[in-house]
Amino acid sequence: MHIQVRKRPTLVRFLAAVTIVLIGSPVHPLQAQSITASPGEVREIAKEAFIYAYPMLYGYKTMVSQTQDPLDPGFIGGFGRYRHYTRLNTPEDKDINAPNNDTPYSWAWLDLRAEPWVLSLPKVSEDRYYTQQWFDLFTHNFAYTGARATGFEAGSYLFAGPDWDGPVPSAIKQVFRSESEFVGTLTRTELKGKADVEKMLGVQHSYVLQPLSEFAGQRPPVPAPDLQWPAWNESRALSADFIAYLNFLLQFTSPHPSETDLLARFEKIGVKASRPFDLKGLPREVQQALEDGVQDGLKEIEKVMPTLTNSGEVYGSREQLQNNYLYRAAGAYAGIYANSVEEAFYSQWSMDSDGMPLDGKNKYVIHFDKEDLPNVKFFWSVTLFDLPGRYLVANPIDRYSVGNRTEGVQFGDDGSLTVYVQHEKPEGNEAANWLPAPDGPFFVTLRCYGPDEVMINGEYKLPPMQLAP
Repeated sequence: MHIQVRKRPTLVRFLAAVTIVLIGSPVHPLQAQSITASPGEVREIAKEAFIYAYPMLYGYKTMVSQTQDPLDPGFIGGFGRYRHYTRLNTPEDKDINAPNNDTPYSWAWLDLRAEPWVLSLPKVSEDRYYTQQWFDLFTHNFAYTGARATGFEAGSYLFAGPDWDGPVPSAIKQVFRSESEFVGTLTRTELKGKADVEKMLGVQHSYVLQPLSEFAGQRPPVPAPDLQWPAWNESRALSADFIAYLNFLLQFTSPHPSETDLLARFEKIGVKASRPFDLKGLPREVQQALEDGVQDGLKEIEKVMPTLTNSGEVYGSREQLQNNYLYRAAGAYAGIYANSVEEAFYSQWSMDSDGMPLDGKNKYVIHFDKEDLPNVKFFWSVTLFDLPGRYLVANPIDRYSVGNRTEGVQFGDDGSLTVYVQHEKPEGNEAANWLPAPDGPFFVTLRCYGPDEVMINGEYKLPPMQLAP
């Protein structure tokens, strides 16, 4: 797969074209470079590089569909603008896997190549939770604004790319610097019920994004060059052709000092910022080694999933994740763009108390004793997702989660809560606490907004998912 990055052909491409005309066959950049690593080493490096790239691939999928494809249901209109959702997520919403069913989303992406952008926030009532999670092309959560991070007062915040060095207006409260030239936000605004929609919309539409030049009343800089965005193809992204996508994305990042040796190792299989990649131009044994390495990487990600119980291990900033690329990939696999643990704690049930995968052919119960209910500043929920899609599940009562704000849920006289997880509606009073499941595989996620220290420290223990008696 050959990815052309710029619309204007470079001198290298021009010379390659001339070569084709003169001798009748293309020059493959990787053939000219020659891969000297053995097939065994190529396979091992491909596994490492694929795990490194996995979250970036799915981040790219979201970014390009939301900013470049007007026919995509998740299209937000391009860079530098918000798209606000006026309702909670449903099974029809597939922008990302494992979306929450707690707060309407607002999406935005910023192109920081030409200049920084400024986010201006309104004064928000202290009884309304809201947060702007900001992530880079690596999917690191590099910045937060909102109720927990910056408070409820009005303020303006500047977002800059890795190479920007300019004066900061005095009206800016804080500067956030990204490792990449493209960044995104998944903004969450609390909705308190149908009667609250208009007030919530008022808050959402008070989030203002502006280029720095517009905010400061200055002459805008020269625009960044147009790009030819590689078309997203999931099967190619999950094959040796992932290198083409990775090379495209790396040109918009600043190499981190801790990754110098790693990126040099990746170069042995053709990974390098903005370098064209042509898989078919490689020897067959190298192609096979690359493909085998990708499959090894996928198996490694899938293998680690059941061992993870604390979301702080897989979501967060670079400093929090400490370059654990396998955990970073596992986070994207479980549900991309989840919050850092200080903002929200996540844990999940993927197996029952007997160690068997969850399946809607069975009936389950989750019982929280009063003292085991999540202790949070804001709210919590238990949300169910199907497999392998990892999306919300359509059901006859349109209920996708159960939590401390769910209408009609009944707590026990002792303050405990029992949730009934099954495909068919339970009989009697149990129906009030029904979390509908598909007639097949699924998993369940606990989300806690404003977690306590027990959760942040990874000490909270999930109650078991037990087969119903």
